[in-house]
Amino acid sequence: MPATVIAYIIRRLFAAIVLLFVVSAVTFSIFFVTPKLLGATPETLATRYVGRTSTPDTIRATAEKLGFYDPVVVQYWNWVKGIFVGADYDYGPAVEHCPAPCLGYSFRTNQPVWPDLLDRIPVTLSLAVGAAVLWLLAGLAVGTLSALRKGTIFDRVAMGVSLAGVSLPIFFTGLLSLSVFSYNLGWTAVGGAYTPFLENPGEWAYNLLLPWITLALLFSAQYARLTRAGMLETMNEDFIRTARAKGLPERTVVVRHGLRGALTPILTIFGLDVGLLLGGAILTESAFSLQGLGKYAIEGILNYDLPKVMGVTILAAFFVVVANLIVDLLYAVVDPRVRK
Repeated sequence: MPATVIAYIIRRLFAAIVLLFVVSAVTFSIFFVTPKLLGATPETLATRYVGRTSTPDTIRATAEKLGFYDPVVVQYWNWVKGIFVGADYDYGPAVEHCPAPCLGYSFRTNQPVWPDLLDRIPVTLSLAVGAAVLWLLAGLAVGTLSALRKGTIFDRVAMGVSLAGVSLPIFFTGLLSLSVFSYNLGWTAVGGAYTPFLENPGEWAYNLLLPWITLALLFSAQYARLTRAGMLETMNEDFIRTARAKGLPERTVVVRHGLRGALTPILTIFGLDVGLLLGGAILTESAFSLQGLGKYAIEGILNYDLPKVMGVTILAAFFVVVANLIVDLLYAVVDPRVRK
């Protein structure tokens, strides 16, 4: 492997680690520092972990045991340490142990957040990966054909459908598709069911087919328009005319030269979109009643269970950083100039 490639990978890895540290600090500040700046006291924070009939003395003792009187730096260090070695939460009635990686402990369900996240990750991962494959293939194909047939009926219809796909919110298309294809026609699953891939691949795909298509419609429209714009710009470059002058087949010119040159901005938003979806497709999971990370975060918000929300936030940030790291490494394959 060339030294320039190794140096590029090392720089990207170091930047990803630094970014994860910054994200953890910002997330901690949102949940623990910001409330204090807005007037919350350690006793106010402790009320999340005690019963409604608790006395002021009990609340004060709980705040002290949970470390809410400690300096912010000490609290942050204990929180980060818990991710790697686990943490013990002494909130009065008992001492609860949260094994590593401890992303929080829900005192409403009396269990760590991480096992719940592990149960939800396969659902969100299946939804995000399946939809990503569909929207990427559809967006690239439609965008490329529209660019090659600029001004034709196909181009106008495709871009019109793309505009409609971008404009319609997922909670509208999701409920509409459920009504038509599941309840009326009976072609797809009615939602709310998930079968692990290893248990039954066919049923796994059947249950997620409609959420995949609905979510892919929203994203593929954006990718089609972006691919069309990139292809129109790239196909007018001098190296395209040179490739045609050399007698290369048109398919080779379009795929290996034209489309490759238009992939850089697509890779950028693809990394962001997939990373965000892996952190929880809140609207899609809510519309189809899928028990993924997004639905888990909604439950935490509605029940005022902040450890759940914080756990999903940290996990989502991790997915976004990792997805962008992968995109940065793919840049070196698509465009060797970024290695320098």
